[in-house]
Amino acid sequence: MHQHAGRVAPARQQPGHEPYACRVDFLSGGLLGLLHLACLAVAIWALVDCAIQATAAFPAAGKLTKPAWLAITGGAALLEFWFPALSIFGIAAIVASIVYLVDVRPAVKGIQGGGRWS
Repeated sequence: MHQHAGRVAPARQQPGHEPYACRVDFLSGGLLGLLHLACLAVAIWALVDCAIQATAAFPAAGKLTKPAWLAITGGAALLEFWFPALSIFGIAAIVASIVYLVDVRPAVKGIQGGGRWS
């Protein structure tokens, strides 16, 4: 390090020697990107699954109508696409998708006579 008029000049970095903070930022950015893709995949799965179910099965299972769930899951997929996974909109979107997948989907499948994974 060199001193100029009482100040200390920063040391030059060697090529290929990134500071620790850059590596952590890259790692956390990559993990958040994977989380975002996973949440988007879940939201799309919920939307597609909702779209292929029989319309009459939703009210028969005591759930909202199919158009209502299509709007909810479609809106969730769009929000998940537009906003980061850990934003308030991303969290709301993944919650809506999970509610469909763990509550509505099994009830509708039960009315249609499908198994757990069919």
